[in-house]
Amino acid sequence: MPKMLTGYFDRAKQVVSGFTLAQRTIAIIGVALLVMGAIALGSWLSRPQMSPLFTGLSAGDASAVVDQLKTAGVSYELAEGGATILVPDDQVYAQRLAAASAGLPGDSSEGYTLLDKMGVTASEFQQSVTYKRAIEGELASTIGSMDGITAASVQLAIPEESVFVSEQQSPTASVFVKTRNGSTLSDEKIEAIVHLTSAAVPGMTPEDVAVTDQNGAVLSAVGAGLTGNSSKQATEHEAKVAASVNAMLETIVGPGNATVTVSADVANSTSERMDETYSAPEGALSASEQTKTETYTGGQGGGTGVLGPDNIAVPNGAAGDGAYEFEETSRDNAVNKSTEKTVTPAGEVTRQTVSIALNRGAVTGVTAAQVETLVASAAGIDLERGDAIAVEFVEFSESGATAAQTALQAAEAEQAAQMQQELLRAAIIGGSILLAVIILVVFLAVRRKLKRRVMYTDDGPIEYFATVTESEEQKLKSLRGLKDADAIPLPAPTRLLPSADADLDDEREPDQMLVERRRREIDDLAKREPEAIAGALASLMDEARV
Repeated sequence: MPKMLTGYFDRAKQVVSGFTLAQRTIAIIGVALLVMGAIALGSWLSRPQMSPLFTGLSAGDASAVVDQLKTAGVSYELAEGGATILVPDDQVYAQRLAAASAGLPGDSSEGYTLLDKMGVTASEFQQSVTYKRAIEGELASTIGSMDGITAASVQLAIPEESVFVSEQQSPTASVFVKTRNGSTLSDEKIEAIVHLTSAAVPGMTPEDVAVTDQNGAVLSAVGAGLTGNSSKQATEHEAKVAASVNAMLETIVGPGNATVTVSADVANSTSERMDETYSAPEGALSASEQTKTETYTGGQGGGTGVLGPDNIAVPNGAAGDGAYEFEETSRDNAVNKSTEKTVTPAGEVTRQTVSIALNRGAVTGVTAAQVETLVASAAGIDLERGDAIAVEFVEFSESGATAAQTALQAAEAEQAAQMQQELLRAAIIGGSILLAVIILVVFLAVRRKLKRRVMYTDDGPIEYFATVTESEEQKLKSLRGLKDADAIPLPAPTRLLPSADADLDDEREPDQMLVERRRREIDDLAKREPEAIAGALASLMDEARV
């Protein structure tokens, strides 16, 4: 090992040996964290970049693809509950081709491709069931491709058509969706699913579709539409009307002098009404006309004769010149027919009421009638629908406002106290860190100022700190046979590199380390030259007696 590295290693070993137990523990923990961080960084840098191989896979397809990857020896990762498989970037296209050659994924082909597998011997029942399954597969695939949905299943209930039934039943659909990470679908996406499903089946309306998520929550019910949609629309309508009326009243009577409350009734279900009206056409013609005309001409006829066989009159030869005419006319005139179909969707406001309370002590210059007229126009009050509005002047209570103000001040004071505590804690932590830094800087400065002295022995020069007293120095000289620096010619000074000189000044040994090293040297000397040590000790004892 080079001499420079050996010197650095010895210096580091001496520094570490002077650490206390706490310092050694902290140093070991720091080294362990550094090694762990280096290992984690190396593993992260050496980890290959992963890309999706397939997404939205069923359990069967995912198992088959994983088996194929294991057989090929390709590393993989599963995501989104096993529905997505990730492989290294350089293996994506090769594994896709291999999976396609093996017919994977298999469940993705369900849909209208089921009709291609039907033979010519399929019965009418098989054809109808296969067609229904094809529609269900296509709908499930389309819904599952929406953002936020990982899987979808559609079940259709299509009644059989029959000429012997006067009223046909409407088809219904049940949709099950599984969202990503258990999130909740928005109302817009639920409406999109409902309308997409209803539009794919003839005769199905949006009210015939039920939607349920993986948590068992009903998002859309049959006959009621979106669950809670009417309540949400009512709340939004009430908030909108109250905000507009309150903004108008604040301009008129001033802020805080009016309270507005709106209550709205919203239809929960869809209603349909059919009206047929018949009216006479222009010209006052009746719907039906009938005319009869009979005309008789000529004199009195003679005898008609006697009855012959079979009760038939036989003329008796009398002559007559009379005539008879008969005319009948029936005329049906067309009438006007008007058919009106009214469909009321769910969420329509059927009735609303507005209540307004004005501060009697602060509001002047306006009357209740004026306020009622303005609010009726702003809120869209319809008296024929049953809407109502009430305006009253009352005394506002100040106790609630005072209590609210007191609570607000207390909350602000508590928040300010917490902020002061946080600032104090941060100041203490920062001061502690600054104090530790200052102590460290002072310690390093003191160590830098410690100078080393050189004593020359038969084995060569020995360096020690200047803190060693003269008596200790003389004792050490007597034990080691040391001489003063003046008695021994100094060797030629060795020129040190700047970096080595800086390191020599920077790395100072503490007193305890120096004493321990001197004690070890004395022990070694006592083992090697016991007689000299005994003589030195005897001389020291004699000096002590004197």
